[in-house]
Amino acid sequence: MDSPVPPRPTEPRDAREPWPRRRDRHGRGMRGPVAPPQVPLSASRAETFRDLVQDSVERLERRWPQLTEVEFLVQDVPGTQDETVPLGNSVPAGKGQPARIVVYRRPVEIRTKNRDERALLVHEVVVEQVADLLGLSPESVDPRYGQD
Repeated sequence: MDSPVPPRPTEPRDAREPWPRRRDRHGRGMRGPVAPPQVPLSASRAETFRDLVQDSVERLERRWPQLTEVEFLVQDVPGTQDETVPLGNSVPAGKGQPARIVVYRRPVEIRTKNRDERALLVHEVVVEQVADLLGLSPESVDPRYGQD
């Protein structure tokens, strides 16, 4: 005896869910991204580090407006093969090029355990490089230097 196959419904079951959710064909779960792009989970370590440097620069620019003409860069590793690995570098302005401050991401990340330590070390590196560029002491660039 043949039983008729019920026709597929032409209308959605629910206004919120047009068709029933199904797992992928291997039964491992839903397909798609883990988190939408605007959620911090999807930010890479390099982007997060760049944000820490930018926060530190904005904090210093309020006190030192001439820093708006300085170019701040983030590089993964320094290019030199010295015995000591620098955390940052400052290059004075040259012919037609603005002054530059470079913060090296990997050496800073290796020396820190969590985001708070990393933010503190990034700010210290930026303050030290700005002080070197301006010919001042780090304490005069940021009065809270070394206190955090």
